[in-house]
Amino acid sequence: MTEQTGGRRVVTKMSLSLDGRYARPGDPLDMSWVMPYALTDVARDHLTGLWQSATTALLGRVNAEGFLGFWPTVIGTEGVDPRDEGFAKWLVATDKVVLSSTLGQAPWERTEVIDKPTSEVVADLKAAEGGDILVLSSASVIKALLADDKVDRLALTIFPVFLGGGPRLFDDGLPAGQWSLVSQTAGEHGTLALVYDRVR
Repeated sequence: MTEQTGGRRVVTKMSLSLDGRYARPGDPLDMSWVMPYALTDVARDHLTGLWQSATTALLGRVNAEGFLGFWPTVIGTEGVDPRDEGFAKWLVATDKVVLSSTLGQAPWERTEVIDKPTSEVVADLKAAEGGDILVLSSASVIKALLADDKVDRLALTIFPVFLGGGPRLFDDGLPAGQWSLVSQTAGEHGTLALVYDRVR
């Protein structure tokens, strides 16, 4: 049985290859392997279901620069999928926390840059009022939260491709624990969207 003990949930969203990688070997910024699958209905609906209950986006610096450099440009673009535009508008309007030891000041609106351990930042966010805290594809942040057993909901999109190497999301030595399947959806090109809640 899943149990959400009051307060805000930490929800992490990550795309993985079938062999468990989140990036190609040697080029973590190359996301071309993701694109054919990220544009499917199942991937778009999956993301929409996550941000609609979230009031804070938690990002690492690299992902913040990528997400906040691209998504605002989607708003108002002719022919854009309404789900993409909905996410873009949410991302611009929501509170954003960027974890970084090198970024001095945030160049984005409604954004706070914090140089503290991930678990401390999340504890502070969970103590405040608000909806879900959504961690968007920031592998270093998600890995730290998994290692500290701070993830309440784990959302994954699995794409049917082997990358044959590259970094894995799930490292050895993670805390043992049970997860409950909340939803599973299969779609175009074999894309699979999974949502699990931590059983505590």
